[in-house]
Amino acid sequence: MQISDQEILNLIQNPHSKEMGFRQLIQVYQKRVYHVIRRLVIIHEDADDLTQNTFIKAYHHIHKFESKSGLFTWLYRIATNEALSFLEKKKKRYFFSLDDHQEKMESYLDHSSGLNGDEIQLKLQKTLLKLPEKQRLVFHLKYQEDLSYDEISAITGTSVGALKASYHHAVKKIEEIISNQ
Repeated sequence: MQISDQEILNLIQNPHSKEMGFRQLIQVYQKRVYHVIRRLVIIHEDADDLTQNTFIKAYHHIHKFESKSGLFTWLYRIATNEALSFLEKKKKRYFFSLDDHQEKMESYLDHSSGLNGDEIQLKLQKTLLKLPEKQRLVFHLKYQEDLSYDEISAITGTSVGALKASYHHAVKKIEEIISNQ
């Protein structure tokens, strides 16, 4: 039986059970948060570090959680911000051009034993690397996580209309890239 968000929040808000509440939060959401981050940064070690950073930020900022959305949405917002910030810093730090960065990530996909899936899945992952990060994120949350536009809006802070446009552009680019291969 899975613990509810409200039960987790009740544990966290009680000084005597705060640590247990955070352990429950991590237990319930760690895999999902990791997978969102991993799809954006590709490399397992980076995704692991960013997942840990996400939960550290959640721990330090839980008092700001307003219960307007679920814990899942709040954590995803932190996770996606962490991942996107990490990618920006990485590009700036190593002076990667977009093409160099994409090439490195594709090479990692080709040689990673941690990624399982068939040839079509690998082709999709490589194609997704060619999308702008925002479109890749929206595509991932909509298509692969099956979230509603309202949920994605709460995670990204982007209007539903802009999300629909981003998703549409992502799908068109994916179709175009795959058909030209």
